[in-house]
Amino acid sequence: MAKSKHPKGLMILFFTEMWERFGYYLMLGIFTLYMVESKSSAFPGLGLSRAAAADIYGTYLALVYLTPFFGGLLADRLIGYRRAIYIGGALMAAGYIGLAIPNSYLAFYLSLLLIILGNGMFKPNVSVLLGKLYEKPEYLHLKDSGYNIFYMGINLGAFVCNFVAAYLRLTYGWGWAFAAAGVGMILGLIWFAYGNFKVPEIKAADQISPKRNEDTSIGRIILTMFVPAFIAAVIGWMIPGSVFGNDSTDAFIFFCIPVLIFFFNVWRTASKQEKEPIAALLTIFGVVIIFWAVFHQNGSALTYWAQNNTKREVGPKLEQVFNTIASTEEVSTVPRDRVVLGLHGEELGFETGPSYYFDNYQGELPKGNIDGKPGDLTEDEWEKVKDQSMEEHGVLKLWPTELQASINPGFVILLTPLVVGFFGFLARRGKEPSTPGKIAWGMLISALSWLVIAAGAIFSHNGLDKASVSWLFGVYGVITIGELCLSPMGLSLVSKLAPKRIVALMMGGWFLSTAIGNKLSGVLSGLWDVFEKKSNFFLTNMILTLAAFFIIWMMLPWLKRVYNEYVNR
Repeated sequence: MAKSKHPKGLMILFFTEMWERFGYYLMLGIFTLYMVESKSSAFPGLGLSRAAAADIYGTYLALVYLTPFFGGLLADRLIGYRRAIYIGGALMAAGYIGLAIPNSYLAFYLSLLLIILGNGMFKPNVSVLLGKLYEKPEYLHLKDSGYNIFYMGINLGAFVCNFVAAYLRLTYGWGWAFAAAGVGMILGLIWFAYGNFKVPEIKAADQISPKRNEDTSIGRIILTMFVPAFIAAVIGWMIPGSVFGNDSTDAFIFFCIPVLIFFFNVWRTASKQEKEPIAALLTIFGVVIIFWAVFHQNGSALTYWAQNNTKREVGPKLEQVFNTIASTEEVSTVPRDRVVLGLHGEELGFETGPSYYFDNYQGELPKGNIDGKPGDLTEDEWEKVKDQSMEEHGVLKLWPTELQASINPGFVILLTPLVVGFFGFLARRGKEPSTPGKIAWGMLISALSWLVIAAGAIFSHNGLDKASVSWLFGVYGVITIGELCLSPMGLSLVSKLAPKRIVALMMGGWFLSTAIGNKLSGVLSGLWDVFEKKSNFFLTNMILTLAAFFIIWMMLPWLKRVYNEYVNR
């Protein structure tokens, strides 16, 4: 018998998602850098404080994964998956290009709103449409590997974009980099439109779910869920002090409460045949919140570790590699003063240090001088620059912190064929784990990854010495294997277990769990400075992830039974 092949629509959705993620992660890679960049620099930013920028970043990251709930609902009930993808992509492209408008807070916040809404329409529905392609019997057994391949497309875009962003922002300015994200999204939409003409199965897979008499109308959902959620968010914002760290986090968590109640009612009002699959999905959603809360510290705690505690000096050979990407300037160790502005433009004080492709330590790390030596430089690093005269500009070349964001997607690209091949090997011998089993393995491997970076912290005396960059590659290499067992499998599980009439809505629930985890990752990262021993911080992440693993492990017999009864019936 001929070997089964994936549906043709996979490559259409693969490259559509690749270009969308190219734009999304390009914007994300320079987002915080742009917010804290001085208004008086050669390429001016918003001049916000780091605290204000971090708050905006965390809130934005949470909201882009919250709105898929609404986008999935609209696609299921009203407009279909393809139309939602077109609308979402157009909104995101407009948002990215809008960020290129300089010196305008109105354009900045309006653009973020467009991206948040656009992602809500795009993200769940492209994943659901992929699942629909695999509903034919000849494709069903390939669904897990199909989502793994699709996930590689996500990370291909995420890997390339950081280099493009670094080149454009340093050569032409912030606006060109943000505009490139919009161009990437437009290319994704053009490719998707082309695929709709060339691959009829994509159009055939786009079907609006038939409405049942007991289904709640869109208007009623807005009144009974969205309006209470908005009121709850206002209450969370206005509570004196804070419950979860700051006002925006309080508002987000309070907003989620009515949404969670809505999902509970989806389960409560479901038919007898649908109750257990929905319950299984909601259980998985709840547990993987912990995974996202620790995994998405790659943009916070691991970035701090890369910036402050990792040897990033560029040797001659590595410098040649970087110079093929962009023309770079040597950076003076003599600091430049700049005004730091708050969330609403208020002047908060001064910060020193340039921001170029090869950042120097004084520009990036905590300030302070000990006998003329910047307090954030080790003795070896200081020896390399202190004897050079001010006229010659003492220089310490470092690879830019933002490029560490490409390590994880780079590993995804490298390891996806190996993971898919490994599970294929097990499948041919009848030993492939079920999709819930893969998620459990992913959680365990992710927990073990934190041991790697904890060891790096211990060997570097918890930050007193600069750690080798190999520890960063180590933690990302291990956690990427866990991610490949968990994240694409979650998408696959939703497409398999969710009742056909609410599959996009349940995909929105998966992204809701990601949104809550993203916000909690900010809460956990906020404890970074509390832990004097960074190894204890990383071990705390390991303990949390292990706890989530044990919860899934204890429920695995039930999850497997539900999976086998519903998927294989």
